[in-house]
Amino acid sequence: MSRVTLFVDVILPLSVPNLYTYRVPYDWNDSIAVGQRVVVQFGKGKLYSALVRRVHEVPPKQYAAKYIESILDEFPVVNEKQFALWEWMSGYYMCTIGDVMIAALPGGLRLSSETKLILHQDYKEKLPVTDLSDKEFLILDALELRDVLSLNDVSAIVEQKTVYPLIKSMIEKGIVVIQEELKERYKPKIETFVALAGAYDSEEQLKILFDQLEKKAGKQLDVLMAFIKLSERYSKNKKEVKKKDIVKMVDGADAAIKGLVKKNVLELYEAEVGRLTAFENENKVTQLNDIQQQTFDLINKQYIEGKKVALLHGVTSSGKTEIYVKMIEEVLAEGKQVLYLLPEIALTTQIINRLKKYFGEAVGVYHSKFNENERVEVWKNVINASNEKRSTANSQQPTTNIQLIIGARSALFLPFDNLGLIIVDEEHDSSFKQYDPAPRYNARDSAIFLAHIHKAKTLLGSATPSVESCFNAQEGKYGFAEMKQRFGGIQMPEILIADVKEASKRKEMKSHFSPMLLDHIALALQNKEQVILFQNRRGFAPQLECDMCAWVPQCTNCDVSLTYHKNTNQLRCHYCGYSVKPPTKCAACGDTNIKMKGFGTEKIEEELAIFYPAAKIARMDLDTTRSKFAHQHIIQDFEDGNIDILVGTQMVTKGLDFDNVSMVGILNADSMLNFPDFRAFERSYQLMAQVSGRAGRKNKRGKVIIQTHNPDHSIIQNVWNNDYLSMYTNQLLDRKNFHYPPYYRLIEITLIHKDLDLVNASSKFLADQLKLHFAKRVLGPEFPLVSRIRNLYHKNILLKVEREASVVQVKKILNEMITMFKNDTTFKPVRIQLDVDPM
Repeated sequence: MSRVTLFVDVILPLSVPNLYTYRVPYDWNDSIAVGQRVVVQFGKGKLYSALVRRVHEVPPKQYAAKYIESILDEFPVVNEKQFALWEWMSGYYMCTIGDVMIAALPGGLRLSSETKLILHQDYKEKLPVTDLSDKEFLILDALELRDVLSLNDVSAIVEQKTVYPLIKSMIEKGIVVIQEELKERYKPKIETFVALAGAYDSEEQLKILFDQLEKKAGKQLDVLMAFIKLSERYSKNKKEVKKKDIVKMVDGADAAIKGLVKKNVLELYEAEVGRLTAFENENKVTQLNDIQQQTFDLINKQYIEGKKVALLHGVTSSGKTEIYVKMIEEVLAEGKQVLYLLPEIALTTQIINRLKKYFGEAVGVYHSKFNENERVEVWKNVINASNEKRSTANSQQPTTNIQLIIGARSALFLPFDNLGLIIVDEEHDSSFKQYDPAPRYNARDSAIFLAHIHKAKTLLGSATPSVESCFNAQEGKYGFAEMKQRFGGIQMPEILIADVKEASKRKEMKSHFSPMLLDHIALALQNKEQVILFQNRRGFAPQLECDMCAWVPQCTNCDVSLTYHKNTNQLRCHYCGYSVKPPTKCAACGDTNIKMKGFGTEKIEEELAIFYPAAKIARMDLDTTRSKFAHQHIIQDFEDGNIDILVGTQMVTKGLDFDNVSMVGILNADSMLNFPDFRAFERSYQLMAQVSGRAGRKNKRGKVIIQTHNPDHSIIQNVWNNDYLSMYTNQLLDRKNFHYPPYYRLIEITLIHKDLDLVNASSKFLADQLKLHFAKRVLGPEFPLVSRIRNLYHKNILLKVEREASVVQVKKILNEMITMFKNDTTFKPVRIQLDVDPM
């Protein structure tokens, strides 16, 4: 039999266009598989973890293939269906497959390029029993002096070019580890468990033991009682409990546990446990009312008729979640997986609490606020979900069978192998769009393609669907169902318009609050009801301004004014993070009369405390929700009645359900309506309608007060009349006339460099070249609203393409033009950023 030489094409975690080919050492021929991570050398002495995409016997023609250095996984961590999604995203969103890999794999499964050695924490224990070569001793001595060594450092110390075999040997001997990059960031969580010895299985033996301990060892008896109580609480079949839980229940438990172990009453052992919260299934069964049942049946009928995607348009509080739950029940009963996508982490807290009551331990959660270990754990649990559960008798390691994943857009990349349903809740939300870095994907659209790969169904849900999704439903591409009434006959909220312009003329405004708004807040508080106030700007004041010459403090790195944050007494840039103390005098004219202009959530929070000193006021925006559980704590406090008034940015608009909210205030509707974007009217309607839906959810009709200078604006009137159809019809007309989605596809090309003149020249050159091919479909180049960010200038070119045109051909021509552009040495330093379907 002839000797077979294998090669692998790998995806590198770099923005390179092609796969790269490596040779497999003969001894590893039987171990290598598609989807495994391998360590490879790429470039000068740099090691990367790459993913095997193909295994074959064809050597590369353009270069000599290097050997792979090691195989990191026994089994694949990425499956073929994931690769199919990655390749589609790479093509559709015009980025490299390496960009998608970086976005898709959790950090704990990625190894970076910069390789550094550090000593193993237990290396001194290994030295007496480990044989080290002379060169290994040299490396050890250097590390004891310097703590960290790079590959280049090691190469210089031992005076040889290839040092990886030396490093590998020292890693295997337990002397060194590779800091961050080549040590796996994922570490299993180990817990100490306490189990009852086999001799005390029967109640009779336990009773004798209790009598003995009661006379001589009261503390040990307390520990034993705690053990029994906890084991009953955990599960009927559970024979062990966590040691730390006993320690929490009984003071001085450590010594008592040691005593019981010595007496052979208890046994201690360590086992790997999950970091993720376990949920008990309450075995709830979903009961739908007549309208929900009709809607559910209609959606299923459309699926049977061949529609793979359905849009559910249900007003706020119409009971869409119950329909989702019913659909999930059916899919899980078929043994398939479900992905439930949400736009914001803030939403997951309430949804998880609702869904875990139905589905217990089948629920998994995945989002960016999880640390690396938790994200890797969910990833591995999803891989294991399709395998048979290990029996407790065979293994003490935890078993999971996650079938329902709830998460924000990154959950799309998990290693599903048998999806039956994807639900995209609040499908209109712009948070589903990834802006930076590449891939700049829309999770809603990518979810539809992922469902296509799995031959699964997709359900899009919203009270205010996107114009594009509604258009697709209208054209017959999607199925469609509608629920126009709130669940349980609850009325839609009463919407009142507060004319700020008139109130200002009559000098009735108190700071930024109209008399109507203040009166209704006071009434709600008097009735022991809760209030939500919405202002789509965080910080204390949008800007400071000199009253004499109108000078405004600007960011030194970006073309944007600084926002004042009173809590930290800083002016801060929301683009680059630059911060500075507020000036005591004008930098232009020297005058000391500097005033605050505008208002953000922080200022509203402070001023409300003056008007309502007895009220408990909290704020929910990016500044107050940076930590992992911050959203959860604020939402829980509000649900529990510990907060009377919640002030927030758009986080408060998104699907949250609070029983006791009777009044919602929108403080500045005009700032949304006047934003220079073709989606401004659609987004303003969605935000106002969504935040209005938080009022009067359960017990009675709520009230919404919209403060505006222009009460007759068409969008304000649409919100007032709850008239989505008029907004949608008007928007379609405008977009058809001015060549915007859904009639046209958009591709935004942004040129970036620190030299303004180079950005101007390069953008004009590229735009002129594009116009030769695409003519009037090319707009620009134009500077965006904020043209300089982190000292880099940005200039945009917008390409509008008819929906009927071949987008594949358009992208092919565009890629060719960009390649030609990059070949020009003058423009080589300019970075090009592509955004397909910008939001």
